[in-house]
Amino acid sequence: MLDQLIAGSVNHLLDGEEWARARLQPFAGSCVRFELGPFTVVFSIDGCGFLAATESTNADVLIQLPEDAPLRLLTDRESVFGAAKLSGAADLAETLGFVFRNLRWDPEADLARFTGDIAARRIAGGVRTLFSAQHESVRRFSQNLVEYAADETGMLIRPNRLAAMSDGIAQLSDDLARLERRVTRLRE
Repeated sequence: MLDQLIAGSVNHLLDGEEWARARLQPFAGSCVRFELGPFTVVFSIDGCGFLAATESTNADVLIQLPEDAPLRLLTDRESVFGAAKLSGAADLAETLGFVFRNLRWDPEADLARFTGDIAARRIAGGVRTLFSAQHESVRRFSQNLVEYAADETGMLIRPNRLAAMSDGIAQLSDDLARLERRVTRLRE
């Protein structure tokens, strides 16, 4: 069930990207196994460059994704690809990495099928504005929280104060070393 849902989603993206299918076609018949924590899905590549769910246990490429990959895909796609562990056929793994790194979903085009182009454009713009506002709110809240913790409660130390304190400790250490040398000379 999960594997068919994922294959359908990826194939939807591949359907609009001829270049991606053309890159995958030479690997027709190859199997790719994705592991995400306790979940494992295996796909084969068909002759048209699409993915098909399969029951095969032999995989030409194994891709192990971090457990927080679904969240990272929404926030920072590149970190998912950087954290993925690949093993198996290098040429297939490299091709898959390139295809997945460059596949993009155009939600506005999908929405336009149901609502028309103008409405889809306005809805997508509204959603982008909403997410932008939420992101800005979270950023401001975190800045305020850090400011409160550093300035009001003293739970955090600002980097410039920490650097000044570190310089003071280094100066005190040098002064102490000089004093110890003077005391040693006076005893002699």
